[in-house]
Amino acid sequence: MPRRIWLIGTIALLLVSCSDGGSPEREAIAQPAGERIVLARTEIADIKGLGAEITTRDSAEARARIAGTLTSLSVREGDIVRKGQRIGMIVDARLGYETSVYDAQVAAARAEAVRARADLGRVQDLFDHKVYARARLDQSLAMARAADAQLAAARAQRGASASVAGQGAILAPSAGRVLRADIPEGSVVAPGMSIATITAGPPVVRIEIPESLAGQVRAGTEVAIAPGDLPGGSLQGRVSQVYPAVVDGRLRVDATVPGLTADLAGRRIGVSIAVGRRKALVVPRRFLATRYGIDQVDVLTTDHRISAVPVQIASTADPAKVEILSGVAAGDVLFLADKGK
Repeated sequence: MPRRIWLIGTIALLLVSCSDGGSPEREAIAQPAGERIVLARTEIADIKGLGAEITTRDSAEARARIAGTLTSLSVREGDIVRKGQRIGMIVDARLGYETSVYDAQVAAARAEAVRARADLGRVQDLFDHKVYARARLDQSLAMARAADAQLAAARAQRGASASVAGQGAILAPSAGRVLRADIPEGSVVAPGMSIATITAGPPVVRIEIPESLAGQVRAGTEVAIAPGDLPGGSLQGRVSQVYPAVVDGRLRVDATVPGLTADLAGRRIGVSIAVGRRKALVVPRRFLATRYGIDQVDVLTTDHRISAVPVQIASTADPAKVEILSGVAAGDVLFLADKGK
């Protein structure tokens, strides 16, 4: 009987010992090694994707000042010009005829002035010898002055005609790059017609945003050019000017981007601009995994199991973080396995 009791006690001790030794092993399996993060809504910049255009702050128009025929245009799109450079010539044949008429009038007025001065000299001599009265001298003097005035008027008319003809030269209104010069030589142009468009001022990214977001954009707001739209990758900048007018439901905004050049003026690009702040679920990008073309995250459940959950994501202003739009909620625990284990 005592031997049986001793055997029963020994067996019981062995069972207890086996039960205590298995618990740590199961605990190690239930608590996998890795990084955890509890989802919570945080305030981030509200980023909107919009279309934009590379341009310059201003553009200058080289316009025709007279009517006539465009006889020459020495620039093409992309050429660099300096301020005041002659880039074209307009000729009006009628101005040549008018100038010839005024030349003839100047010659006639000059001859009349020479005759009047000669008469004045003779009358003056006779007056000095007491032959003519003072009235005759005054009359000759008046005629000589009138002839001189007519000569001056004829010369002024000829100068005005020559000046108008000289206005046929088309001058660059500013230094910059020619954006447009598409009027062919031999075309008839009118005063005020644009012959060429030239860049003026520093290069900017011009964005048109919906008027509903007008109150959310201010000078200094961050702007990012989409990767791949420009050589060298993504570029960052800030809003430098918000125009105080809404046209066709759009507000025009200029952004200054360091490193931007006017070589690609007129090119359409995609930009992201911050239009306020909002609450969102933001996690480090390293917690995201793409399996079979689907974005997923590992969620740690209350019973210490790991479940892969498909999610919908969106980019944020920080390339190292993503916003989770759906699939998980605030309070869920995301898990990232320790790659060294």
